Amino acid sequence: MTTALYTDDIFRDHAVPPGHVEHPGRYRAVAQHLGLDDFSALERRACVPGRWADVVLAHPDRHRAHLETNAPADGLAQLDADTFMGPASLTATLRAVGGATDAVDRIMAGSVTNAFVAARPPGHHAEAARAMGFCLLNHAAIAALYAQARHGCRRVAVVDFDVHHGNGTEAIFWHREHCFFASSHEWPQYPGTGRATDRGAFETVFNAPLATGTAGTQFRRAWGDTLLPALDRFAPDFIVISAGFDGHRADPLGGLGLVEADFRWVTNELTALARTHADGRIVSILEGGYDLDALAVSVGAHVEGLLAA
Repeated sequence: MTTALYTDDIFRDHAVPPGHVEHPGRYRAVAQHLGLDDFSALERRACVPGRWADVVLAHPDRHRAHLETNAPADGLAQLDADTFMGPASLTATLRAVGGATDAVDRIMAGSVTNAFVAARPPGHHAEAARAMGFCLLNHAAIAALYAQARHGCRRVAVVDFDVHHGNGTEAIFWHREHCFFASSHEWPQYPGTGRATDRGAFETVFNAPLATGTAGTQFRRAWGDTLLPALDRFAPDFIVISAGFDGHRADPLGGLGLVEADFRWVTNELTALARTHADGRIVSILEGGYDLDALAVSVGAHVEGLLAA
C-alpha cells in the first residue's frame, strides 16, 4: 500500500483579492513540488465532488444556506475581514471535502495506507455555522466525523500543527465525547483561542500554546511531552491531520522558528501512533503556509513522512 495524493485544478480557481496571502500560487507551489521524481510513488487521484450529506456532520444546514446565498456569480463576496468567496470557491471547498472523504473510504477499504489532500481554501478556522480566517468549510472535522459516521470508527482525532489555533475544529469537537483535538500554535496569534487550560466537555481537547520565537526544540517538546501522550491515551481509530506549515521560520504570517525537519519529525511521530492504534490510518489536509518556497519544501517533508509510514 502507499500514500494517495489528492489534487484538483479547482483549487487554483478559488479567488481572493490582489495581495491576499491565501492565493492560488500556494496550490501551484505545492502541486509542482509534489510532481518531482522524488514523489513518484504517490498514488495520484483527483478530488471527487463533496456531498452536503457529509458536510452536515459538522455544519448545520443554515451554514450551507449562508454560503450558497453569498457565493457570487462573478467578482468577490466578503464574508469577514479576510475571508472571501469567488465564483469557484464553493465548488473548491466542496471538492476538498470530497477528496478527504474519498481518502477515508480508500484507507478504510485498505487500498492505500494514508493520504494527503492538497486543498485550498484551508478549513480549520471554520466553525459549525461561521466561515472565518480564509476558511469556508472545516474539511478536517468533516473527514473525522465521516470516518466515525460512515465507517464505524468509534474514536477519531484531529491533530493540528498550523501556526494558528484550529478554533473551528475545537468548537465542533468540544461536546463530542469520542472526538479528540490537539493543537500546537503560536500564542498570542489569530484567532486568540487555544489556551492550555481549554479541555473540552469530555477532556478530549489539548492545546500547546507556543511563544513567539519558539523553535524546533520547544515545538518537539510540546508534542513529545503533552500532545502525543494525550493522543496515545485516547487511542484513536482514525487520525486526521490539519497540516499547516506557517510555523516555518520564513513564513510572513507566523512568528515561530520551525524548519521542514520539524514537520517531518512530527509526521513520523503521528504515523507511529497511527500504526499503534489505527492500523496506520491517516488523512492529512493542507491548511496554512504562505511563503511559497517554505511551503513547498515543508509539504514535501511531510509527504515523505507519510510515504515512509
